[in-house]
Amino acid sequence: MSPFCISNDIQSSIRCSLRRLIREVFFSPVLYPPPLLQRQKGGTNTQYFVTGGAGFIGSFVVDRFAARNGVTVYDNLSTGREEFIAQHLGKPFFRFVKADLLDVARLYKEMRGHNSVWHIAANPDIRKGTESTMVDLEQNTIATYNALECARRNDVKTFVFSSTSTIYGRAKVLPTPEDYGPCLPISLYGASKLACEGLVSAYAELYGIKAWIYRFANIVGHRSTHGILYDLVQKLNKNRKVLEVLGDGRQMKSYMLVDECVDGMVYGFKHAKDRVNYFNLGAEDQITVKRIVEILLEEAHLKNVRVKYTGGESGWKGDVPRFLLSTKKMSKLGWKPKHTSQEAIREAAKIVVKEYLKKTESTWVPVVRQ
Repeated sequence: MSPFCISNDIQSSIRCSLRRLIREVFFSPVLYPPPLLQRQKGGTNTQYFVTGGAGFIGSFVVDRFAARNGVTVYDNLSTGREEFIAQHLGKPFFRFVKADLLDVARLYKEMRGHNSVWHIAANPDIRKGTESTMVDLEQNTIATYNALECARRNDVKTFVFSSTSTIYGRAKVLPTPEDYGPCLPISLYGASKLACEGLVSAYAELYGIKAWIYRFANIVGHRSTHGILYDLVQKLNKNRKVLEVLGDGRQMKSYMLVDECVDGMVYGFKHAKDRVNYFNLGAEDQITVKRIVEILLEEAHLKNVRVKYTGGESGWKGDVPRFLLSTKKMSKLGWKPKHTSQEAIREAAKIVVKEYLKKTESTWVPVVRQ
């Protein structure tokens, strides 16, 4: 008998266990009472449930809502940090739940009593998903399905999803509008996010949930735990003489500060009225990797650093070397970012240097500008 065969008795036992779990999780009216969140004075009746709320972008979403609304952060801290939400801990209108989105029973329990889900949690590392092919399937697609299904069962009215520019793949139209197609991602990350968008759209149409989908450019700024500036600073901490940079330096992309990204999300949430609302979020221009490196070294006051490019059009397999999102749809709604890509990079470089670059007397010297 094949080692992969399962006896009828075992199959029956598994089915019974699954049926019992489904009944307990999804159909018990009293098993999990709604979480008790006190509303801030002068606030609204909205109870926000933020997945990945201790992460880079998610923590800024939490900051925006926690001042006047009840907020629950649901995060396993795999990439998020409790310090990012430390200012809210212990407050009566705020709850932090350290748990995984793959734990459906826990997710359903903790989501009860909320009426708006902001699903920000995801695998933030595109290269990691290439090395381990289950990562994006589990942490992006399956996790999004779990969040949507629990939202449906809990009668959540609004669902906000953070997507990505990588769903477009190597787009032949730049700037790329939201209705560009076909979308042919070149990374498992982009593919998983595109699948998530399909799930969000279907759940919205089938079950009456109002949805927002935001396709981000590269987001930079405070609390970043990944991305080009963060990665380059970590390399500089190890070697101040030679800085290795992936690709040929001519990659050209769009960048946006994280607080402006959240500004755009909240604006769209308040003003877009369709059943499924989808927007690009990014700056209206691009910047090369070579220029990003120059700005970082300027802000770090580092000289005599030899920059070594690894070569190739892309930095890694699955990297889209050039992209620019069309932001006309968001602009027509009434919102634009305040900073260009270069201005965002300059501001973010100052931040990562202050927050992450280790200072040494031998290399921390001022740059003399002509």
